[in-house]
Amino acid sequence: MSKRPSYVIVGRGRWARRMAAILEAEGRAVCFAKEARRLAHEDEHEYRCRLTRALTASKASVAWLCVPPGEHIATMIDAALDARLHVVVEQPWFMSDRETQGWMQRAAELGRVIGVHYEYCLLDELERWSREYVGGQGYRFGGVFHHSRSGHLGLPAMDVLGTHLLAMREFAAPDSTVGQVNCGYELADERQVWLESADGRVAEINFLGNEEPLIQRYVHRFEAAMEGASFPLDPEFAMRVVQAAEKLKDKAIAQETV
Repeated sequence: MSKRPSYVIVGRGRWARRMAAILEAEGRAVCFAKEARRLAHEDEHEYRCRLTRALTASKASVAWLCVPPGEHIATMIDAALDARLHVVVEQPWFMSDRETQGWMQRAAELGRVIGVHYEYCLLDELERWSREYVGGQGYRFGGVFHHSRSGHLGLPAMDVLGTHLLAMREFAAPDSTVGQVNCGYELADERQVWLESADGRVAEINFLGNEEPLIQRYVHRFEAAMEGASFPLDPEFAMRVVQAAEKLKDKAIAQETV
């Protein structure tokens, strides 16, 4: 890429500030979207138009949505595409299949990329899994993601922590069966994924305290996609992760009612 793209951050919280610092350390120009929240008197159309104007005025190439999930995400994606920007959305992804396909089609027509931020997929060891285990067919995937803090988003742990684990499976071993997946808040910190055969575990990754530059890798791969390179961590990928999470939640409910 001849010129480094610039970013407009939508959001003002801790994560937004962290992302801005990382992008600036990578030599990217960064600004924050002004008045990105929907105002009390605005309907959805008015909000979308105002946000589109703000994103256009930023002169950025990419809008990074560093905000909690909710109905506003859909409007923000629409506004970013209206402004002809590429878009990065933080996980978890709560859009319908119809919405997902609609954005994928519109982004393709505009020559824009939409990414969903699953940073753990870019662990070195997970990349090795994708090469060595060739989709994971014949293996069983398992993982645990326990967080000592409470869930500040007020969402089920499976929707936030579990989807990180399932994204790692979808990225490196999508043909593996899903075995044990445990996630929860206010528990001793633990982050691990593994593959096992009938004879036991064949590979495992403990990513607690990981120090690999995962966000930086994500940024570089996303920017390569802006130039035409393939990029798997898109809304369709996110939709497959969500569907896997829903199956696990349905299975847990069925077991509780037995």
